[in-house]
Amino acid sequence: MKFALVNPAWDFHGSIYFGCQEPHYPLELLFAYDQIAAAGHEPLLVDAQSDQLSIQQVKKRLNEFDPNFLVIPTAPSYLFWRCPPPELRVPQAWFRELDSKAVKVAIGPHSSATPAATLRKLNCDVALRGEPDQTLAQLADTPWSAIEGCCWKDDNGEHISPTQSVTDMRKLGALTFTNYRVEHHYHRHHVFQGSGRGAELEFARGCPWSCSFCNKTLFRNKYRERDVDAVLQEVDTLISRGVTYIYFIDEIFGVGRNVHRLLEQLADRQITIGLQTRIDLWDEDSLDLLGRAHCISMECGIESITDEGRDELNKNCRLSTDRLSELLIHARTRIPWVQGNLILTEHDQRSDIRAWQEHLKAHGVWVSEPVPMFPFPGTPDYLKMWGLPDDRAWERAHHYYLSTFRDKGYSDIQESQPASLEELECTF
Repeated sequence: MKFALVNPAWDFHGSIYFGCQEPHYPLELLFAYDQIAAAGHEPLLVDAQSDQLSIQQVKKRLNEFDPNFLVIPTAPSYLFWRCPPPELRVPQAWFRELDSKAVKVAIGPHSSATPAATLRKLNCDVALRGEPDQTLAQLADTPWSAIEGCCWKDDNGEHISPTQSVTDMRKLGALTFTNYRVEHHYHRHHVFQGSGRGAELEFARGCPWSCSFCNKTLFRNKYRERDVDAVLQEVDTLISRGVTYIYFIDEIFGVGRNVHRLLEQLADRQITIGLQTRIDLWDEDSLDLLGRAHCISMECGIESITDEGRDELNKNCRLSTDRLSELLIHARTRIPWVQGNLILTEHDQRSDIRAWQEHLKAHGVWVSEPVPMFPFPGTPDYLKMWGLPDDRAWERAHHYYLSTFRDKGYSDIQESQPASLEELECTF
């Protein structure tokens, strides 16, 4: 069987999307590629965003390949499954315009949270819930009813799985990148000066915390580490192909028992790294190790400057704001870019936020403006407001977000006048 794995050329015009708009490695497709090949099938990976390909150019390649399955994600890269564009405009257009006779398969946060709505909106045949690294290959030779998280529609209607697939990380070997144009990828995620060739890797998946705003519950939820040697093999491969910076897309870098071993090994390699984490996972000694491992970008979720605000967000943070500040400042003595991220809560006064920002900035630590959070379907916040996601979940969350923040203001990295979900998807 032949599988075409297509990362579309993403367009965020009119969206409330607040993630990075540069190309990133489609790790979910790279891992699936290897699993499909290992199962004896033939995969083709096309990254239209990184290679700047049009739908017509990709269609020509697919016609030559003649796939049995066409796979398109509903969000750009595993890195942004947690904060995806709510609209399905881009995968809608690509499924429609590619006009493939193959079985159309959607993967991503939308198919995980609202599989029935995803099947209908994308007019696709299959929607996989959860992590698709291993389940995609199973579509070729396993009854779909026996595949974890597999949802599909046929002449008998829609068949919706109540489960989510969870990848066995021990079975994800080292990516070789022989199927990817590493040399065409220059973006260094969350680095704001200098030059070089960037890449993204994954050391661990999931998170042991359950912050109320975090969109990871329905996919990438359970914390699991990869084999350190496999990750180091990927690092060495990328270094040999000219990569100078690697960003780890882990939900929460720094939790696992093997992270110190990884950092000690990275310290001996000619590579710089970036990551996102919680500053309360670190102390002065481990931050020193992070500096020796050539970390140049560290993004830390602080969320609220008050104990009450962090408790409301279910951060389960045991450190005081003063101690968090000390650690951020110490990190900045070892790492060129350290950033603290904030979320709008009712417990934080603007004057107090401004004073805290100025204090940290005086020590070289950048602190973001408080970000209005989108209640992604399946997050604890969404469940608290509306219960389990239904087929209107994305519309409901989007309407709430627009009505709540249209006057209060959006993030400075978002569209100032985002369109409605119905406008973006043309589903009035």
